[in-house]
Amino acid sequence: MRAIWKGTISFGLVSIPIALFAATRREELKFRLLRGADLSPVNYKRVAEADGKEVPWDKIVKGYEYEKGKFVVIRDEDFARVDVEATQTVDILNFVKLAEINPLLFSKPYYMQAEKGGDKAYALLREALADSGKVGIAKVVIKERQHLAAIKAQQNGLMLELMRFPDEAIDPAEFRAPQTRSVSKAEMEMASKLIESISAKWSPNDYHDDYKAGLEKLIEQKVSSGGEKLPAYRKPKKEHPAVDLVSVLQQSIRNSQNGANGQRDRKARQSKSRVHLN
Repeated sequence: MRAIWKGTISFGLVSIPIALFAATRREELKFRLLRGADLSPVNYKRVAEADGKEVPWDKIVKGYEYEKGKFVVIRDEDFARVDVEATQTVDILNFVKLAEINPLLFSKPYYMQAEKGGDKAYALLREALADSGKVGIAKVVIKERQHLAAIKAQQNGLMLELMRFPDEAIDPAEFRAPQTRSVSKAEMEMASKLIESISAKWSPNDYHDDYKAGLEKLIEQKVSSGGEKLPAYRKPKKEHPAVDLVSVLQQSIRNSQNGANGQRDRKARQSKSRVHLN
């Protein structure tokens, strides 16, 4: 895999050569807009609102709408005036307890790999962070844009996770909190039992993108049938009647227990079948 960035981590007098690698990927299915009559691809044109005429790229400028219908033009030299100097250094500003940071601020993770000569200092920083429960807060310029970032101890290595600046996170006070009576002891006990009854050890391979899988299957069906229309589909309506919370929790616990028992029975039958085959 190709590194997207190379440079150094710097804190105090310590510098560690590192390389960044993408830690996640998002594979979206891509669609083209087509003309329904003959499936001819539809392209976009840059058209001016004033007269509907197409505008060539060399006649287009960037503008900021400071009032409705009023713009100020920002040119390349203007962007250069406020550009942040791009260095190849992740400067750790300070160390902060991970538990003190709003999870909403974390955005995109990258693997940090120690480069030649940096293994010992890299391992030392990872161990120190893991032991302290803290993360290093830094600023880094990637692809001509400055980011806030956190350096975290992650298993046997370090992660650099890009962060949102605090003013990018919406204050939860803007949303209405639930207006409800205090929770009863019985309700709390039932909720705790339900959580416990469907608790499991984290196994990431158990979770899949059902929507993407269903969409891929539907596309395969259309391709194999020559693009024929599938039968009409009507989305079922969902009803939300008033419920007795305690009785619903009790029923949920019974359902989860029955499901767990059924799963154990299936595993037992499979085990007996394997023994019989042997």
